[in-house]
This record gives sequence, structure tokens and C-alpha cells, in this order.
Amino acid sequence: MGLLLGPPVVSGNRFEVLLNGDGIFPSMLEGIASARKSITFETFIYWSGAIGVRIAVALSEKARAGISVHVLLDWVGTQKMDKRYPRMLEEAGAEVVQFHKPHWTGLGRMNDRTHRKLLVIDGRIGFTGGVGIAQEWRGHAQDKMHWRDTHFRVTGPVVGHMQASAHEQLDQGGRQCTAWARLFSRAQRRRRGSRDMFSSSPSGGSDDMQLMYLMAITAATRSIHLASAYFVPDRLTVNAIVDAAKRGVAVQILAPGKCIDTHTVRESSRACWVPLLEAGVQMLEYLPTMFHDKLLVVDDYLVSVGSTNFDSRSFKLNDEANINLYDEAFARRQTQIFGDDLAKSKRVTLDDWKRRPWMEKVVDRVMSLLDPQL
Repeated sequence: MGLLLGPPVVSGNRFEVLLNGDGIFPSMLEGIASARKSITFETFIYWSGAIGVRIAVALSEKARAGISVHVLLDWVGTQKMDKRYPRMLEEAGAEVVQFHKPHWTGLGRMNDRTHRKLLVIDGRIGFTGGVGIAQEWRGHAQDKMHWRDTHFRVTGPVVGHMQASAHEQLDQGGRQCTAWARLFSRAQRRRRGSRDMFSSSPSGGSDDMQLMYLMAITAATRSIHLASAYFVPDRLTVNAIVDAAKRGVAVQILAPGKCIDTHTVRESSRACWVPLLEAGVQMLEYLPTMFHDKLLVVDDYLVSVGSTNFDSRSFKLNDEANINLYDEAFARRQTQIFGDDLAKSKRVTLDDWKRRPWMEKVVDRVMSLLDPQL
């Protein structure tokens, strides 16, 4: 994978799985509190609420104490954010950059959003996964108001690569990023010659993430476990999954059920299920709450986790970042968690799909036309 697509695989990393808000946010806040030199934070969703206040206060306290704090916020993803949060950070001395804020000179890039979720502490501790900073991610997915998601705490050489991934946004962040660029340049010199943080963006290889997924699916010989909050694959990707199933690979795909934040995505997703179901792919919908996980496990060996959804927006339009791991024990743990989620899900068979109401069939067909933008 590394030889063909760029980032070589490195060893010596440790990963801790963090499940849902109750497991994710305390660990992130503990990491921020431990910072001694620098904090780098990049996110798509940052909305108002108690957890948003806690994160902003924690970062501000560190900036006020002289820690170098750098925050990159997507302009679209933070429209529900209390404007006092960035002001608090800037007044404390933190550097806050809004990614692709509307400007007449850059209207053509408005559809390019940073969807990455990265938190790096001192270049030694990193966090990535699917979580956004919002009330919906708090709790433990106990009801429809609290979402199901997974994040990861990382230590080891890959953390330097996570910083380098955030560094890719600097050219698009403007003059405010000068000090940030110097910080990343030092981190890259220390980690020179090896990267395994897989990232993609329209400005630097928008197809790379999809190619990585396609290679992993094509290489599968036994099993594929795929969890995606927004599963709207294009025809090429559908064909790759169908081919895997036809050669005997056991494929299970888990997506949100009726409890979803964007119903157009669910309808567009279901519109492409027929060839998958006909090939024997198991399609399942998570029932208790919004399912926001992003996970790929191939042959209980390769695991890919991060911000990437299985849709054209993540593959073609957004800036994304994933970590690829090659570890049987870690893969078995992810498969176990995947199995726990399956126990709370409903399988949709080909007969179920064919018997759905006629109005749903019409909506599915119409929504499928929006696939490239979802």
C-alpha cells in the first residue's frame, strides 16, 4: 500500500480505542491538559454546547500559559458554533484559522471542506476518528440524542505524520499560519523519511483515499467489515465490493438506519444496494441512534480508521485523513466492536429491499442523482 500510494508503513505505534463521548472527550481533555509545548487541533464540526465550552476553555488555558495552540476550523462545519469560542481562544493567544471562509477570490473552492478530525499534543500524543465537538457526541450512545462513534488515541512515530497532515492545510489558511508552518517544519524534520498517516485533498490528490480503499477491497481474500456513517459509493466502488463478494469474501456493511442526521444520504445509499445484495453482501442498519463510525477491516489484518466516509464527498471533495494499521490483535478488537454494533442492527435482505413502499422507491431513485454531492 505504501509503495504504491505514498505513505510508507512505520512501526512502534500504540493505539487506544475510545468509544462514544464518555470515552472520547475525557481522554482528549486529559491530553490537552498534559501539553507542555504545543497543541494542534483541526476539526470539521464544532458546535455550541457544554462540550464545546469545555474544549475552548481547556485550549484557552493552555494558550494563556504560554503553550503554542493552533486551531483550524472548517468554516461550514462551525456555523453552529458560538462566536465567543474563537474570540476566547484568540484573546488567550491561540492561533485560530477558518478553513475556506467565503471570499470572492476563492468561490470555486467553497465545496472543498476539511473533514479531518486531528488533535496533536506536543508531537507525542494524537487523536483521530469520527467525533465532532457537539452535544450529540456526548454520553455513550444511550438514546437517539447521543450518537455512536469511535475515536483513537495514538502515540508513536505516526503522531508526527498527523501533524504533517494538518500542515497540508497551511497554504489554504492564509498569512495567519506563518508560526504554525514553522512548528510543523520542525516536526517534519524530526520525522523525516517516513509517513503512514494517509490523507487526501482536492489540492493534493483527491483520488488517493478512494484508491486506497479500492486496493484494500481488491486485496481481500476472506472478510471485509465496513462501517460508514454515509455510505454512498460510486459505481466503481460498488463493482469492487461486488467482485470481492463473488470471489468468496464475506462482506458486511453497517450504515445508519432511520435515525440519521441527513435522510437524503440514507435514501441515496439504499438506491445503490441492489447489486450488493444480489452478490451476497450483508447490508445492515444501526437502530438505536445515529451511527457515525468510519471503519474498514480487511481479513482481520488491515484496519483503516479516521475521518473518511464512504461517499463521493469524502473521496473527491473533502480533505480527509485516515490511519492504516496492519496488526492482527488490533484488527480482532475492531471486528469485536463491529460485532457488538451488528447485534444492535437490522439486516436488510434483497426481499426486504424489493418490498419497500413505492414512494420510497421513487425517493431512492431521485436521491441517487445527488450522489456526487453527498
